[in-house]
Amino acid sequence: MRSVKRAWRISLFGMACLVSGAGIAQGDFPFDRELVMDAAPLRGSKRIPNLEISPNGAVVIEMWCNKVDAQMVVAADTLTILTGQQTNPPRAPNQTQGDADLLQALSEVTNWRWQGETLVLIGPKPLRFRLATN
Repeated sequence: MRSVKRAWRISLFGMACLVSGAGIAQGDFPFDRELVMDAAPLRGSKRIPNLEISPNGAVVIEMWCNKVDAQMVVAADTLTILTGQQTNPPRAPNQTQGDADLLQALSEVTNWRWQGETLVLIGPKPLRFRLATN
């Protein structure tokens, strides 16, 4: 009877871990995921920047008004982001400046870490992203 109770507790614990997890181990970089920046939309826009990361490290960065293709190179907790050219024409001055600031901050990222459910990209200006839930 004691072993049955123990097995029951272990299975409940296992199910709780599966249900409570975000589908990614805390120490793993979120390849093959979409991440949304932890920020409010800029005035005049409903968009929030996001990263769509492929399994090979290719990433599409959708900013306030532009989109950029990039490549992420991850080695342990070190991260380098190499960005390409913007694909859309600028729309509004505040969004254009927001895009430029975000690209600058992404190009200066040196490391990454998980902080709870949030991925923090570490550089002179830390950036916070959460897993997309859609």
